[in-house]
Amino acid sequence: MARGGRVPWGGLVTARKSPLFWGVVLAVALVLISLGNLHLGAASQVDLGATLRGGLAALGLGEPLPGTLQTIAELRWFRLLTSIGVGAALALSGGLLQGIFRNQLASPSIIGVTSGASLGASLMILFVSGSVGGFFQTESMAGMVPLLVSLAAFGGAALSTAIVTAFATTGGRISVPTLLLVGIALNAIVGGAIAAIQRFAVEEADLMRALMTWTFGRLDDRSGFHVVTIWVGIAVAALVIPKVAVELDLFAAGEEDAHGLGVNTGRVKWLSLGAAALCAALAVSVAGQIGFVGLIVPHILRSLTGTSHRSLLWLCLLGGPVLLCGAELLQRSFLGHSPLPPGVVMSLLGGPFFLVLLLRNRSSVEAW
Repeated sequence: MARGGRVPWGGLVTARKSPLFWGVVLAVALVLISLGNLHLGAASQVDLGATLRGGLAALGLGEPLPGTLQTIAELRWFRLLTSIGVGAALALSGGLLQGIFRNQLASPSIIGVTSGASLGASLMILFVSGSVGGFFQTESMAGMVPLLVSLAAFGGAALSTAIVTAFATTGGRISVPTLLLVGIALNAIVGGAIAAIQRFAVEEADLMRALMTWTFGRLDDRSGFHVVTIWVGIAVAALVIPKVAVELDLFAAGEEDAHGLGVNTGRVKWLSLGAAALCAALAVSVAGQIGFVGLIVPHILRSLTGTSHRSLLWLCLLGGPVLLCGAELLQRSFLGHSPLPPGVVMSLLGGPFFLVLLLRNRSSVEAW
């Protein structure tokens, strides 16, 4: 393994262009993909033009569509805006984790951050359903359920991040083999815990459906609450980027070297880990567990633009939505109105991608 117990950056050999060029490319791609997603839906009578008019009407800038067509148009907008937010959050979380752990194999799904958030959300769903107790069944508490699920997801993500960081750090250095092993163990434990939770829900169809949503992800039937939650969370996390981007570049040479150059390593680590956990938790709280976006996007962007976090982290906010919304558009184009859950699609894409990364870096990973 390379010095410092980290896997060195690597990836596809590409003709690198400026971050501004790729930012424009990603922005144009996201607009086109978004228009495609707004056009597709179960109601064929609501085309792209009608969906755009419905969106303007929701903002008070036009006449609403007749009957239920306005509701359908708004649901498509909620689905799109949630997808963009979730993709951006997961990609930014992955970029921050890869920077702070100094290796390209770290991502919120690989090291157990998203699964921890999913466990926290699942536990809260179990409690609010009344399966464990009836405290949350009062009418006054019902409106607090979405907020409580989001808080529980953040708690699970934060705890998972703390566990992984503690176990993988030895003598101030983070061991990649230990990081991956702890992530595997954490994902297995959480998987068993979620299965146990589902045991309590087998006879309650609505509860079981809600738990399955958090296990495999769901982008349909989202609401304004989900959109506001994920977008506010991204805005808060993005405030961290200017405070850690340059420092994360210095981290690449090792934490001790960064400290020697005057970097407050503790502050950078906790700001980065906190923002990464917040992004992963909110993504899970509004859309369920969707893996590998945070692995794929930073790696590809790094191959296209270089390793500087000053551009990489901002581009993640565009690259994540392009990947997630693009996958949604492709599968809806081929599978029609019965698409696979987004977590399943990302696992089918991300699993092979992760194996390729391992193969490309096998010479630099020491034998265990």
